[in-house]
Amino acid sequence: MQLTTQISRGFRKLAIFRRSRDASSIGQKVRFQCNICGAFCSVPAAELQREVASCDRCGSTVRTRAIAHLLTTELFGRSLITADLTRRRDLAGIGLSDSDNYARRLSDKFNYTNTFFHQEPRLDIAAAPEDLDRRFDFIIASDVFEHVAPPVSRAFVNARRLLKPHGVLIFSVPYSLEPETREHFPDLHDYRLIEVNGSWRLENRTADGRTQVFTDLVFHGGPGSTLEMRLFSRNALLREFVNAGFAGVRIADESQAAYGIVWPEPWSIPMVAYASLAR
Repeated sequence: MQLTTQISRGFRKLAIFRRSRDASSIGQKVRFQCNICGAFCSVPAAELQREVASCDRCGSTVRTRAIAHLLTTELFGRSLITADLTRRRDLAGIGLSDSDNYARRLSDKFNYTNTFFHQEPRLDIAAAPEDLDRRFDFIIASDVFEHVAPPVSRAFVNARRLLKPHGVLIFSVPYSLEPETREHFPDLHDYRLIEVNGSWRLENRTADGRTQVFTDLVFHGGPGSTLEMRLFSRNALLREFVNAGFAGVRIADESQAAYGIVWPEPWSIPMVAYASLAR
């Protein structure tokens, strides 16, 4: 287990290092318009990263701007600034713990609800109720599925089930280019997180009664907050979408320099999955 989590952390460090190294100039300014709030921004090239806030007004990152770009492109056929969208209350959507910088605006523009796992409005995508079937034109799941307890395939199946026949899933997770997903806790069954002297560990009792203890855990959002269950691989992700019944999926690696969206590396790029190809 320790080897798995260390490799996972190392992957992220490598991604950040290569982005910085490949920038033509660390101090060079990049100018763009934030497609969430509409602000005009100017930041050093090194700060234009997936998880680094680069809009001074709303705090958007490359990832959150990419999510907004993909949503408007799929709904309206072109990339639009979220703050300037015309209200379309006929379009229904849900977010899974979406970033507040675009979730507030989507709530104003669409029939959209941002849901959470641990608080209201609550939705566990791995156990979504049947009364939500085929109700949504879009679902946004940005860096959520890596935290879903195994088997994660349930979450993909339910996301497909909740979409209308022509609905879309706007999706992102950290992923590698390795052949298979690295499950950190493949036998997870009855578990709890325990803090001991400032360090966290996971204690698990497997379905067949074995006791497991895992240390060197990876959390997103700070220690003890949201536990990383796996590091996906790109190929395994594509298989998950197919097995869940999606008609198609694309890796959305298009850059939108005008909106500060760039993808110099081939991993952890957002995806769009389609309930139907007849749109």
